[in-house]
Amino acid sequence: MARVRVGGFSVSIDGFGAGPDQGLANPLGRRGEELHRWFFGTRFFNEMVGREGGSDGVDQDFGARAMAGFGAFILGRNMFGPAGDDWGGPDWKGWWGDNPPYHAPTFILTHTPRAPIEMEGGTTFIFVTDGIESALDQARDAAGDLDVKIGGGVSTVRQYLTAGLIDELHYAVSPVFLGQGEKMFDGIDLPALGFGVTEQVNSPNAMHVVLTKGETK
Repeated sequence: MARVRVGGFSVSIDGFGAGPDQGLANPLGRRGEELHRWFFGTRFFNEMVGREGGSDGVDQDFGARAMAGFGAFILGRNMFGPAGDDWGGPDWKGWWGDNPPYHAPTFILTHTPRAPIEMEGGTTFIFVTDGIESALDQARDAAGDLDVKIGGGVSTVRQYLTAGLIDELHYAVSPVFLGQGEKMFDGIDLPALGFGVTEQVNSPNAMHVVLTKGETK
């Protein structure tokens, strides 16, 4: 059965999933890029952005898994464009250029209606204004037998978690203290929501932890 998964979500040791002051100059917030160093050095990330090289190993494996097996994606508003009311300007089509890495229907949670945007490589951005359940229903229909990925950001993952709609989570805990930003775990009791650790692997750049609903290691 198709599942709802979070894959490759980076958090700091002190539980922040993004830095403060997200915007056009700092899409991940101040110091937010430090959370993703484990991913940026991999062969998979380099292939995604059209470069050669990159590392193999644990981070490569988890990075590739974080984008595999999905037939649809759900993203929060700021994962599509910078914070503010103008979506980055009238011609803004996302952070990734003409060929985003999703290659599947990608549903954007927003309060602002907007026509779908078809991109190269099979990605279509579809803007959903009537809530997380509606977005998930549409994503499931689009995904067919494949999984749906809740791609972030922090607020979006938290909403789906607290609504009991996520089956599996992969957190990459980076060896960084941010001190401020968007908190991932505040007020969320993962064991009470039914999650147990089913996989834990370390690399020099992150501790990869997989939590699955209804299962423990």
